[in-house]
Amino acid sequence: MENIKGVKGIADKYNIPVFFDAARFAENAYFIKQLEPGFEDKAIGDIVKEMFSYGDGCTMSAKKDALVNIGGFLAFRKKEDYEKALEWQIPFEGFATYGGLAGRDLEAIARGLREVLDEYYLEDRIGQVRYLGSLLSACGVPIVKPTGGHGVYVDAKSLLPHLPRNQFPAQALTVELYLEGGVRGVELGGCAFGHKDPETGEDVWPELELVRLTIPRRVYTDRHMDYVARTLRAVKERASSVRGLKIVHEAPVLRHFTAKFERV
Repeated sequence: MENIKGVKGIADKYNIPVFFDAARFAENAYFIKQLEPGFEDKAIGDIVKEMFSYGDGCTMSAKKDALVNIGGFLAFRKKEDYEKALEWQIPFEGFATYGGLAGRDLEAIARGLREVLDEYYLEDRIGQVRYLGSLLSACGVPIVKPTGGHGVYVDAKSLLPHLPRNQFPAQALTVELYLEGGVRGVELGGCAFGHKDPETGEDVWPELELVRLTIPRRVYTDRHMDYVARTLRAVKERASSVRGLKIVHEAPVLRHFTAKFERV
């Protein structure tokens, strides 16, 4: 909360509005309750209210902390900002009363936003993420620590040190996980965040080369986490044989979503 208040103070100084990416608002509130002095006895709902009191609006991918399968929304503190956004929503998404979503989906979002504030749910969800992280650490798989609220990040650069950056170690690891055990991860490394220098044409690589193992909410048990850990351990044991990849097709922007690869 101190960070949020600090950002708000700087933004107010320069007359800059503050908008939250609210996709994980409840998980973040849970961490505030667990880790920040003065909040240990507050209800999650009260922490959320204080968080948003420092904002001018938010964007929300409802597939995260609204606990639904589709949808999202924009929210604004000022009516005039809402009305400006509404002018663009109508031609692209539909009228305000449905916003491109069925009534059933809107009702599910409304319910999910309440259910996600249940501290027992948050304790179970974040505990499952922590459990997977502990399993991977125990079998020597390098991960980003501490684990967060929605998934575990595997350090592919450390797990596959024989692969150069231009062979996309994180993408190679996602392929091996799927072939080994049907485990689906997502690359957040050279493909997602790398680019070519516009002046020199040289590749510019991000510092991190990660595979994100996002855990869907209310879907898997701890036995599933055991299986994911066994799959990663099996890949680790044959890590030196994992082959790199090269891009054979990429879009001019956001190549991460549609790029095609071949093994080197």
